[in-house]
Amino acid sequence: MISHLDHLVLTVASIDRACRFYEGVLGMTRMDTVGRPTAVAFGTQKINLHEVGKEFTPHAALPRPGTGDLCLITNLTMEEVCKRLVATGVPVELGPVPRNGAQGAMQSVYIRDPDGNLIEIARYE
Repeated sequence: MISHLDHLVLTVASIDRACRFYEGVLGMTRMDTVGRPTAVAFGTQKINLHEVGKEFTPHAALPRPGTGDLCLITNLTMEEVCKRLVATGVPVELGPVPRNGAQGAMQSVYIRDPDGNLIEIARYE
C-alpha cells in the first residue's frame, strides 16, 4: 500500500535556527511558500518545520521540539561525513557504528539538531 516517504514534520523552537542547521550542516535547501510550512528539501523528500506554538493543522497530538528521531542516507563516506561535522562544529554523539537499515547493512553516525532531535546519518555498505 505504501511506496515511499514524501515528507515528515519536525516541531522546532526556531524556524531560522533549524534551517541554518539543516542547510549549513546537512546541505539541504530551504523552501518558503506563503501559507505553507517552511521546509528543508533533499533529494525528492522534505522536512516540514513547524515552530512550536505556531503549528499548521492538523499536527501531532503533542508537538514538541526535540522529540524526533530520523535516519538520513548519504552518498559520502563516513570519513567525509565526520570531517564535515567537525568542520561545522557539530559533535558526533555516536559512531560510526554498524546498523541495519530498511535495505540492509549500513554504517551510521548520530548527531543532534539544535532542538535535540536525534539525527542518524547513514551509508549503505
